[in-house]
Amino acid sequence: MSLTSAGGTSQQAFNNTSKVVDQLGMAIVSGDYAEQTMIPLDPDLEEMFGVSRTVIREAKKTLVGKGLLQSKAKVGTRVRPSSDWSMFDPDVLRWHASLRKPGPFLNELHEIRLIFEPAASAMVARRASPADCEQLTRQFRRMAAATDHVAYAVANIEFHTSILHLSRNRFLSSLGDMVQAALFSVYRIGHDRARIEATGNMQQASIDTYRQLVDAIRQGDAERAEATMADAIVLFRENLS
Repeated sequence: MSLTSAGGTSQQAFNNTSKVVDQLGMAIVSGDYAEQTMIPLDPDLEEMFGVSRTVIREAKKTLVGKGLLQSKAKVGTRVRPSSDWSMFDPDVLRWHASLRKPGPFLNELHEIRLIFEPAASAMVARRASPADCEQLTRQFRRMAAATDHVAYAVANIEFHTSILHLSRNRFLSSLGDMVQAALFSVYRIGHDRARIEATGNMQQASIDTYRQLVDAIRQGDAERAEATMADAIVLFRENLS
């Protein structure tokens, strides 16, 4: 076998494994395979997805690593309770954000954001340099100038990600990257359902809130920055209702 063909075979196996992980993971998160129930046996999965046993085993191993599955020899593979799932895994976040009715997930996402993003904003207000403030101002202006939903979503996520990085706290930065990864999917779903920022008044309210947040950070007002970030997150959740 040539290096080229070997590489092609390896890439095909990787693509097949990714496909199985994605489809099986989404089926678990959506409840097609309920918590504590057994998933189909390997031969059935092979037939279902049209892939080899090696691909199925690799896919299951990946889902075990994400906390979705528990596999025991001579027993089978069971779906673990959702409380055991790795909720900060980018795929698990994406699968939840893609649910037809993501309400409970959005509520939990809203709660965790309210815990750490306002605190991060207060840190930025205390620590931001003039260059940091200019960066946030530029990103805010991109939000304000956005003429379509996707452009606004991208600018908004970049702004929130910058806040977490500028906190100078590596834990917050890493945590924030994972949470923000779910937000674009949330924006997309909201756009498809015509819910997020559906009117000019809603978008203007968001812009005004972010303007106040940048102003609070520039003035070093940690208390106001914390409260304003909380307002921005609450407004985001309300616009999803």
